[in-house]
Amino acid sequence: MNKNSLSEITFQAATSIEHFEQIVQLQNQNLYKSLSTEQQEQQGFVFAEHSVPLLQVMAAQIPQIIALYKNKVIGYNLAMTAAMENELPSLAPMFREFHKSQYLGKPLIDYKFFVGGQVCVDKDFRGLGLLSKLYNATANEVEEDYELCITEVAVRNTKSLKIHQKMGFEVVSTHNDGLEDWNVVVWDIKNSA
Repeated sequence: MNKNSLSEITFQAATSIEHFEQIVQLQNQNLYKSLSTEQQEQQGFVFAEHSVPLLQVMAAQIPQIIALYKNKVIGYNLAMTAAMENELPSLAPMFREFHKSQYLGKPLIDYKFFVGGQVCVDKDFRGLGLLSKLYNATANEVEEDYELCITEVAVRNTKSLKIHQKMGFEVVSTHNDGLEDWNVVVWDIKNSA
């Protein structure tokens, strides 16, 4: 994939079963347990596992943005509302940390925020700025309703943290969920350009 082909990549909300199935397929290829330690260090990885029915529930509340190349999902940015706090028990520690963390001297939960549920780009399409484009496409869809995008990145996932920081995410706290150390990161979508 080269930069000349960027014009062939489109961004939209996932709307079909096929989109959701392709998200799950791309997710499975990039799960930490599917990759060696070396691959995790070089490429980054994702933790949470979603099902098609869960993605449909998420999409009913907030757009799940995908990047398409020749009708194939090559990237996605899953998002959740705070109302989904109890949908994924594995994310309970993250939400607890949101209640304790602050941004600009104010508790995170006092902001209107959505959760960056997971972002992933196919390995053949990395280095093209798609992570930023996916986040920005999500922000453009929801900017009237939200001030912040909050997510967490595993401390050992240095590749992902660097990319998030490059696009404007700030680390506001670090916590351990009993298995892993996590950085809670915030992107101020109202003040990003």
